[in-house]
Amino acid sequence: MRLCSIASGSSGNCIYVGSEAAHLLVDAGISGKKTECGLNELGLSGRDLDGILITHEHADHISGLGVLVRKLEVPVYATAGTLRALRGAGVLGSVDPGLLREVRADQKFVIKDLTVNPMTISHDAAEPVAYRISYGNKRVAICTDLGVYNDYTVECLKGMDALLMEANHDVHMLEVGPYPYPLKRRILGPKGHLSNENSGKLLSRIVHDGLQTILLGHLSKENNLPELAYEAVRMEITMGDNPYNANDFRLMVAKRDVISPAVEIL
Repeated sequence: MRLCSIASGSSGNCIYVGSEAAHLLVDAGISGKKTECGLNELGLSGRDLDGILITHEHADHISGLGVLVRKLEVPVYATAGTLRALRGAGVLGSVDPGLLREVRADQKFVIKDLTVNPMTISHDAAEPVAYRISYGNKRVAICTDLGVYNDYTVECLKGMDALLMEANHDVHMLEVGPYPYPLKRRILGPKGHLSNENSGKLLSRIVHDGLQTILLGHLSKENNLPELAYEAVRMEITMGDNPYNANDFRLMVAKRDVISPAVEIL
């Protein structure tokens, strides 16, 4: 099983998860050309895709979706609320309605040899979800765009072998930065984004012996730095109420505009 961030940041998100038989994208928030280039670096092409899982309808997660669906006729999986939002915005254009597959939080579905299990997240979108994907006994999660987390979030993310977790902003950078006040409040609010510190606090509750790799993703270009996210999360894991040190895990920051190293889940 393989996990790879083709792009992850406030300007565009596209994550690959696959096995030998099945190849999925989580979100398509970059151009079709960039998506294809990222897949090529993994030894794949768009024609190999078996599905695109959409977390929600914000532009940085769906800006390249219409082109991919029309060109490749690949199925799109999203919640009913997200599909309504996509149709209402005219994002998809003229596509076969049969390619649009409705999913529900906490209801598993299967794509070839991969099992996908959506989970509810708190974000200011129509009906947003994160995704857990398993292959045999190997499990990964892609969890971004959540303003807050709770016990449900923690339970959903326990037992993962690898995960891509949001570390969106440094609170101080956001507070003194150029964003207008209402946008700052939105980002800091319960339906906004996780700060570096809160990302680390969440991770400190779900780390375990079998966790192989943590990818920090969806970093803000204006309100974060990779080294700030990395160090803040490391500190929270090490200082958290758990028996682990951050050095016990492979911790990486996903690149914003280019493909990151692929993670092989063994």
